[in-house]
Order: sequence, then C-alpha cells, then structure tokens
Amino acid sequence: MAEISTDVVIVGSGPAGAAAALLLSTLGIPNVMITKYRWTANTPRAHITNQRAMEVFRDAGIEEQVLADATPHELMGDTVFCTAIAGEEIGRILTWGTHPGRYGDYRLASPCLPVDIPQTYLEPILVRNAVSRGTQARFSTEYLSHAQDDDGVDVRVLDRFTGEEHTIRARFLIGADGARSMVAADIGLPMEGAMDIAGSMNITFKADLAPYVGNRPSVLYWVIQPGSNVGGIGAGLVRMVRPWNEWLIVWGYDISQPPPVVDDAAAVAIVRSLLGIPDIDVEITGASLWGNNEMYATNLQSGRVFCAGDAVHRHPPSNGLGSNTSVQDAYNLAWKLAAVLRGQAGPSLLDTYTAERAPVARQIVTRANQSSREFVQFFEVLGLLDARDEAEMAARIEERKENTPAGAAKRAALVSAMELKHYEFNAHGVELGQFYTSSAVVPDGSVRTAPSRDPELYFEASTVPGSRLPHVWVGDARRRVSTLDLAPMTRFTLLTGIAGSAWAAAAEKVGLELGVPLEAVVIGPGREVTDLYYDWARVREVAEEGAILVRPDKHVGWRSMGLPADPYQSLRDALAAILGRTVAA
Repeated sequence: MAEISTDVVIVGSGPAGAAAALLLSTLGIPNVMITKYRWTANTPRAHITNQRAMEVFRDAGIEEQVLADATPHELMGDTVFCTAIAGEEIGRILTWGTHPGRYGDYRLASPCLPVDIPQTYLEPILVRNAVSRGTQARFSTEYLSHAQDDDGVDVRVLDRFTGEEHTIRARFLIGADGARSMVAADIGLPMEGAMDIAGSMNITFKADLAPYVGNRPSVLYWVIQPGSNVGGIGAGLVRMVRPWNEWLIVWGYDISQPPPVVDDAAAVAIVRSLLGIPDIDVEITGASLWGNNEMYATNLQSGRVFCAGDAVHRHPPSNGLGSNTSVQDAYNLAWKLAAVLRGQAGPSLLDTYTAERAPVARQIVTRANQSSREFVQFFEVLGLLDARDEAEMAARIEERKENTPAGAAKRAALVSAMELKHYEFNAHGVELGQFYTSSAVVPDGSVRTAPSRDPELYFEASTVPGSRLPHVWVGDARRRVSTLDLAPMTRFTLLTGIAGSAWAAAAEKVGLELGVPLEAVVIGPGREVTDLYYDWARVREVAEEGAILVRPDKHVGWRSMGLPADPYQSLRDALAAILGRTVAA
C-alpha cells in the first residue's frame, strides 16, 4: 500500500522538474518532487535564460527574483574570439540581441530580455517558490521504478538517508531526471541520435579578470590556440559565472581515449593557458567530465507518465537552449495536467504534449549540434586543420595580419565565419518562435504567412492558431502591461475589441457551462485596457470585432476573424475542442 499519495510525482529538481513543481503548485495541483541529491545543482551548468523562459517566470510571479540574482542583459553580449583572454582578439560578435540592429527585435518581441543566471542560482529560486506554494520536496530520495494502471502510478523510491524503500501513489508521473533518465528508459521512449559523441570537461575557478574583460563584458570568451586538445587544436570556452571573478572553462578531449585526469595542477595549467596569464592567482573550485549528446525523443509520454527536459532533448550547450526548453516543456504540460485533474478536460488533451513539444525537442537538438559543428569553420579559415604542428598553427593564425593576398583572403573568410555564428548567438526565431500543431489548437483556415526574414535568426509575431500570443504594450494612464500579462496561466483568455463586446457575454456563459476559468478582455478606449500605441491593432491580425482565444501557456488556441452570428456557439465549440470535450460538464 502506498505510504504517500498525491496528484503528480516529479522526478528531478533541475530546471524542468523544479519548474513543473512550481507551475503545478501555482495552479493548485498537489505534487511531490523527488531528487536523489541532497540539494539543487552544485555546478553552474545552464546559464543563458532567454525571453521565453523569462516570460514563464514572469507569469509564475518570480521574474523579479530571477532578475535580482542574474547578470543583466547589457553585460551579456560582447562575445569574444581570441588566442587567450589576455592575448590577441580574432574578432567579436554582439550576441543575445545586444547589437543595436537586433536590440529592437528583442525589445519588440517580449516584455522580458535575456539574462544570465547560473543553474546554481536559478534552481533554488524555483524550488523555494514551489515549496512555499505547496510542493512537497523530498531530497536524497531516489527513483527506483514505477508501475502504472488505469487510475494512477505507483512510484517506488529509496530514502538514501535511511536506506528504506517506500511507494508514492500519484495520478501522474513526470520524469525530469536528466540525460540519463531512468523514467524515460523505463517507459521505453523512442529516441533518435546518439549519446557521448564528443568529450568535454568543466573546470570552475575563481580569479579576478576584471582588468581583462571589464571593457568588453560578456558571458562567453572563446579561445583558439595551438594545444593538446582534440585534433591538436586548443579550443576552449571561458565562461563568466559571476562578473568578473567566478568562471567556468569548457575544454574538449578525445572521448575515444581514456578520460583525462584533471587534478588541481592540471586544471590550473589549463586555466592559465586559456587566460594567457602564466602567473595569475587561481582558485580551482571543481572539475568534471561530460559527454556531448545528439539525441531527442520522438514520443514524450506513455500512459500516465511524461518526460521533460534533458530526459527528452540531449544536446551540447550551444545556443543556450537546454534549460529554457526544459522550462517551456513544464509550462506546456502543467496546465494540461491541471485541466485533466480538475475534470475540465478530456484525457486526450494530454496527448498534445508530445504533438507540440516533440518537434521542439528535435529542432533544438539539431540546431545546437549544428552550431557546435559550425565552429570548425574558424579552424578551416585560420588554416589549422591541416597544420603539421603547433608552430605552423601559430604561424597560420598570425597570417591574418599580413598585407598579402593570403592574408586578405583569410580576413575576408573570417568575416563570413563570424556571420555564421549569429545562428548560435542571435537565433531569435529558434528561441521564441515555437508553433504548435495539435488537437489543442483549432485551425481557422488561415495559412501561416511565409517568413520575410530567416526564421531561425528572426522572430515574427502572429496570431495564427498555434502561435505564441504577440507582445505589445497596452494599459491605461496609470499602468502599462504586456498583452502577455492579460492572459495568465490560471485561465483561458479571450481578447477582443469594442466592436466585439458581445464576446464578453459569450465568454462568461461558455466558462460557466464548461466549468473552465475563461475571461474576456476588451481592448479599446474607455475600457480597462487601451491600445496605448495602437500596436495591438497592427499585430492582432483579426478585425476589431474578432476574437483571439489564448491558452494558459499563452499560445493562441483559436481565433475568429470577425463576429459570427452566434459567438457563444463558436467559442464553446472551439474551447471544447481544445479541451478534448464533446459535451458540457
């Protein structure tokens, strides 16, 4: 017999698991979050937090807490490629939308900007808020196995402190237990790709680098130098953890060979080499080895068991997509579980989790690995791949300075190589442009407009069902809010204009009939919310008397281009379809 019962058990307290716990508790759903570790992440790992994840945190009411612990946007972007931190620069690229030409794109797209917050700082915020809202967090508690039936899941766990085993009975189980997920393995999720395709080591250290980086603030400094790395080319990343005295180095090794031994002496040597400061005082705080992966799940669930985060998308840190996508997985799943548990939706709603998020998993794994591979273009351009020894490598790096045809060609090629890195560091469309196709999205017969710019680099807002609700500023003389703020995750929201006021009565009736939180927001002069800059009129893509139905995760679930003869019936049919219901409760 189960000793504990709850609605949802979450295995893992990383970005996916802790976000799921926070969102479920915010929605009033009892949940137990377990992790075999005694506390949250002990290394900074994930750090880039993009606009979509920040929007989730904003919706969950923790945005200000995240901002308080984060390195702000303006200190993130002067990404440097160099021969050493104190050595010569090969080039720079303004990243994460900090270039003046891209800053407007990011500002127009969201009420939030990207920030840098190491996983060691983010996870405690998520866990603290989850627990304060109702999550039962059980640390040093290891998932062993589960068995599901028609009514729920029995989760067998081990208390690593006492050595005792016990069972938690839940309605649903979420496996957010990382790239070696036992939950994903136990339900046999189908995977594409491979694990451990390359080797990397992390070295965390403390050193005051303000004199070397304060004039070019960034979270990433890439070092290319002859060395003993994979293929004889030294390519390392010096990553800011806290400005400007806590750092992390990522250094590659040949995964086909025995793993290197990284003691303090070896770590100090690597750090000093990449910094180019042979006598700098360095405090090594940790070292670990890890494998680069290229794997994603094509199905994210089995019965009452769902997987999220690194359990279903495993990739290198390129593009900074990992923790962000993990948080978004939880955001997609939490409201659906809540709706089913409350009897507001049919079980088929849960099937849309895979339909909507599996394509995202595939996209980000592909993009991150492609970005990682594109780095080789720097080696090709500099002529390092076929150099015979370190001396020849050094000479070829120097060749870019020469007033010769070869030097000119190398400089021109470096321009192209740097341009290519925008697909890693300014991939705004990848970060923000998720589009869902599932039974939880009701088509209106429209076709998505072909992108006018590269869809990976540029985000283009739309209200076509399946799109994320566009952000613009609305409000009144006293306050300014985002359109995203009008549609909190605690309800469905129907946006319309003054000419569509009849939708308000329809929404009230439909919400009561279906037993679903649904509120209409009329945008226009004299109403609670005004189209302050007339930007909403430009982006809504429906007539003023039309309506846009926004799901709790801020994706457009349905829209009406105008006011039909029976708005109640149109809205009722759409919402019932989204929820997988054919009759009223």
